[in-house]
Amino acid sequence: MLVNNAGFGIPGKFAAIPLEQHLAMIQVHVHASVRLCHAALPGMVAKGHGAIINVSSIGAFMPKPEDATYCATKAYLKTFSQALHSELRGTGVQVQALCPGFTATEFLDQPLYEQCHIKASIPKVLWMAAEDVVAESLAALARDRVVCVPGLKNRFMLACAQLGFTNFLL
Repeated sequence: MLVNNAGFGIPGKFAAIPLEQHLAMIQVHVHASVRLCHAALPGMVAKGHGAIINVSSIGAFMPKPEDATYCATKAYLKTFSQALHSELRGTGVQVQALCPGFTATEFLDQPLYEQCHIKASIPKVLWMAAEDVVAESLAALARDRVVCVPGLKNRFMLACAQLGFTNFLL
Protein backbone atom coordinates (compact mmCIF):
# COMPACT_ATOMS: atom_id res chain seq x y z
CA MET A 1 0.00 0.00 0.00
CA LEU A 2 1.17 3.47 -0.86
CA VAL A 3 -0.25 6.44 1.05
CA ASN A 4 0.70 9.80 -0.42
CA ASN A 5 0.14 12.00 2.61
CA ALA A 6 2.90 14.59 2.40
CA GLY A 7 1.63 18.11 2.16
CA PHE A 8 1.47 21.61 3.53
CA GLY A 9 -0.49 24.79 3.07
CA ILE A 10 0.39 28.44 2.80
CA PRO A 11 -2.40 30.77 3.91
CA GLY A 12 -2.74 34.05 2.09
CA LYS A 13 -3.53 35.74 -1.17
CA PHE A 14 -1.89 34.11 -4.18
CA ALA A 15 -0.01 37.21 -5.40
CA ALA A 16 1.30 37.99 -1.91
CA ILE A 17 2.97 34.59 -1.49
CA PRO A 18 6.38 34.17 -3.15
CA LEU A 19 6.20 32.07 -6.33
CA GLU A 20 8.80 29.66 -4.95
CA GLN A 21 6.42 28.66 -2.15
CA HIS A 22 3.61 27.89 -4.62
CA LEU A 23 6.00 25.85 -6.75
CA ALA A 24 7.24 23.97 -3.66
CA MET A 25 3.64 23.05 -2.81
CA ILE A 26 3.03 21.83 -6.36
CA GLN A 27 6.26 19.81 -6.12
CA VAL A 28 5.20 18.10 -2.89
CA HIS A 29 1.49 17.60 -3.58
CA VAL A 30 1.60 16.79 -7.29
CA HIS A 31 5.06 15.86 -8.56
CA ALA A 32 6.02 13.69 -5.60
CA SER A 33 2.67 11.87 -5.61
CA VAL A 34 2.87 11.18 -9.34
CA ARG A 35 6.45 9.92 -9.04
CA LEU A 36 5.61 7.63 -6.13
CA CYS A 37 2.52 6.24 -7.89
CA HIS A 38 4.55 5.65 -11.03
CA ALA A 39 7.23 3.82 -9.03
CA ALA A 40 4.79 1.67 -7.02
CA LEU A 41 2.25 0.70 -9.68
CA PRO A 42 4.27 -1.72 -11.82
CA GLY A 43 4.97 -4.00 -8.85
CA MET A 44 1.38 -3.83 -7.62
CA VAL A 45 -0.01 -4.63 -11.06
CA ALA A 46 2.46 -7.49 -11.50
CA LYS A 47 1.38 -8.99 -8.15
CA GLY A 48 -2.30 -8.44 -8.93
CA HIS A 49 -3.02 -6.49 -5.75
CA GLY A 50 -2.22 -3.29 -3.94
CA ALA A 51 -3.69 0.04 -3.02
CA ILE A 52 -2.81 3.68 -3.38
CA ILE A 53 -4.41 6.35 -1.23
CA ASN A 54 -3.72 9.89 -2.37
CA VAL A 55 -4.59 12.29 0.43
CA SER A 56 -6.46 15.12 -1.18
CA SER A 57 -8.82 17.42 0.72
CA ILE A 58 -12.39 18.60 0.82
CA GLY A 59 -10.78 21.73 -0.64
CA ALA A 60 -10.50 19.79 -3.93
CA PHE A 61 -14.23 20.40 -4.38
CA MET A 62 -14.34 23.97 -3.06
CA PRO A 63 -11.83 26.43 -4.49
CA LYS A 64 -11.24 28.85 -1.65
CA PRO A 65 -9.78 32.35 -1.63
CA GLU A 66 -6.39 32.53 0.04
CA ASP A 67 -5.84 28.82 -0.62
CA ALA A 68 -5.71 28.83 -4.44
CA THR A 69 -2.67 26.62 -4.97
CA TYR A 70 -3.57 24.25 -2.13
CA CYS A 71 -7.09 23.67 -3.47
CA ALA A 72 -5.79 23.32 -7.04
CA THR A 73 -3.20 20.70 -6.10
CA LYS A 74 -5.75 18.77 -4.07
CA ALA A 75 -8.19 18.89 -7.01
CA TYR A 76 -5.40 17.47 -9.17
CA LEU A 77 -4.90 14.57 -6.74
CA LYS A 78 -8.63 13.81 -6.73
CA THR A 79 -8.90 13.82 -10.52
CA PHE A 80 -5.63 11.90 -10.93
CA SER A 81 -6.87 9.24 -8.49
CA GLN A 82 -10.20 8.91 -10.30
CA ALA A 83 -8.42 8.44 -13.64
CA LEU A 84 -5.96 5.88 -12.21
CA HIS A 85 -8.83 4.01 -10.56
CA SER A 86 -10.51 3.64 -13.96
CA GLU A 87 -7.27 2.62 -15.68
CA LEU A 88 -6.53 -0.03 -13.08
CA ARG A 89 -9.97 -1.65 -13.03
CA GLY A 90 -9.54 -5.42 -13.17
CA THR A 91 -5.88 -5.39 -12.10
CA GLY A 92 -6.49 -5.93 -8.39
CA VAL A 93 -4.98 -2.54 -7.61
CA GLN A 94 -7.21 0.02 -5.93
CA VAL A 95 -6.82 3.79 -5.92
CA GLN A 96 -8.52 6.24 -3.61
CA ALA A 97 -8.59 10.00 -3.24
CA LEU A 98 -9.06 10.65 0.46
CA CYS A 99 -10.67 14.07 0.88
CA PRO A 100 -10.84 14.91 4.58
CA GLY A 101 -11.95 18.17 6.11
CA PHE A 102 -10.53 19.55 9.34
CA THR A 103 -8.49 16.77 10.93
CA ALA A 104 -6.80 16.96 14.31
CA THR A 105 -3.15 16.80 13.24
CA GLU A 106 -0.19 19.16 13.40
CA PHE A 107 -0.96 20.50 9.90
CA LEU A 108 -2.14 23.90 11.20
CA ASP A 109 0.53 24.09 13.91
CA GLN A 110 3.00 25.95 11.72
CA PRO A 111 3.85 29.62 12.30
CA LEU A 112 1.98 30.97 9.25
CA TYR A 113 -1.28 29.37 10.36
CA GLU A 114 -0.73 30.30 13.99
CA GLN A 115 -0.33 33.97 13.00
CA CYS A 116 -3.69 33.84 11.19
CA HIS A 117 -5.40 32.11 14.15
CA ILE A 118 -7.09 29.77 11.67
CA LYS A 119 -7.13 26.77 13.98
CA ALA A 120 -8.83 28.70 16.77
CA SER A 121 -11.45 30.06 14.38
CA ILE A 122 -12.69 26.61 13.32
CA PRO A 123 -15.52 25.32 15.54
CA LYS A 124 -14.50 22.20 17.47
CA VAL A 125 -17.54 20.34 16.17
CA LEU A 126 -16.04 20.38 12.64
CA TRP A 127 -12.84 18.56 13.60
CA MET A 128 -12.33 14.82 13.09
CA ALA A 129 -9.81 12.60 14.83
CA ALA A 130 -7.11 11.31 12.48
CA GLU A 131 -7.96 7.75 13.53
CA ASP A 132 -11.57 8.25 12.40
CA VAL A 133 -10.42 9.61 9.03
CA VAL A 134 -8.18 6.56 8.55
CA ALA A 135 -10.94 4.14 9.56
CA GLU A 136 -13.41 5.67 7.09
CA SER A 137 -10.78 5.69 4.34
CA LEU A 138 -9.95 2.01 4.81
CA ALA A 139 -13.65 1.08 4.97
CA ALA A 140 -14.29 2.99 1.74
CA LEU A 141 -11.27 1.31 0.14
CA ALA A 142 -12.70 -2.09 1.09
CA ARG A 143 -15.87 -1.07 -0.80
CA ASP A 144 -13.74 0.12 -3.78
CA ARG A 145 -14.88 3.74 -3.37
CA VAL A 146 -12.51 5.94 -5.35
CA VAL A 147 -13.37 9.22 -3.60
CA CYS A 148 -13.73 9.18 0.17
CA VAL A 149 -15.01 12.24 2.02
CA PRO A 150 -14.92 11.04 5.63
CA GLY A 151 -17.40 12.33 8.17
CA LEU A 152 -21.05 13.21 7.84
CA LYS A 153 -20.27 16.87 8.63
CA ASN A 154 -17.77 17.02 5.77
CA ARG A 155 -20.22 15.45 3.33
CA PHE A 156 -22.86 17.95 4.47
CA MET A 157 -20.45 20.89 3.93
CA LEU A 158 -19.58 19.52 0.52
CA ALA A 159 -23.24 19.16 -0.45
CA CYS A 160 -23.91 22.75 0.66
CA ALA A 161 -20.94 24.00 -1.35
CA GLN A 162 -22.09 22.14 -4.45
CA LEU A 163 -25.50 23.77 -4.08
CA GLY A 164 -23.84 27.18 -3.93
CA PHE A 165 -24.08 27.75 -0.18
CA THR A 166 -20.47 28.65 0.53
CA ASN A 167 -20.63 31.80 2.64
CA PHE A 168 -20.36 29.85 5.88
CA LEU A 169 -17.33 27.93 4.52
CA LEU A 170 -15.14 30.86 3.53
